[in-house]
Amino acid sequence: MAEKTAGLSTEEREAVKQRAAELRAQEKAGKSRAAGEQAVREAIAALPDDDRALAEGIDRIVSEVAPHLIPKTWYGFPSYADADGKVVVFFKAASKFTTRYATLGFEESAHLDDGDLWVTSFAVVALTPETERTIAEHIRKAAGLEPE
Repeated sequence: MAEKTAGLSTEEREAVKQRAAELRAQEKAGKSRAAGEQAVREAIAALPDDDRALAEGIDRIVSEVAPHLIPKTWYGFPSYADADGKVVVFFKAASKFTTRYATLGFEESAHLDDGDLWVTSFAVVALTPETERTIAEHIRKAAGLEPE
């Protein structure tokens, strides 16, 4: 687990610093799709093998299912935003906070509302045809697209 100090853990402080650097880089490069794609590719390339394989798979699925979502990094995580720049879906690597599983998460801008209870994240340990179908369905819905 992350080592705790007064307030944020070391990993959490690093994530906050990463977010500040991301915002500065976005201002400098502009908020273009190309800049976002490059940032996501670099974030994925920096991951350990297991996390990288999952992140590459998530990136592929998002690109296929919801190509209108805009790639960007968010607290160092590969993420995908709507036209307003609000994060819809993100991938948090297990190695980021030394957890036992990676997370596929959805933010408030995701169109997942379903009554009084709905999913906002999944633990992801492997990409299989079945998990890929489930991920694709949730990303499609989160992006405001009709189910296939």
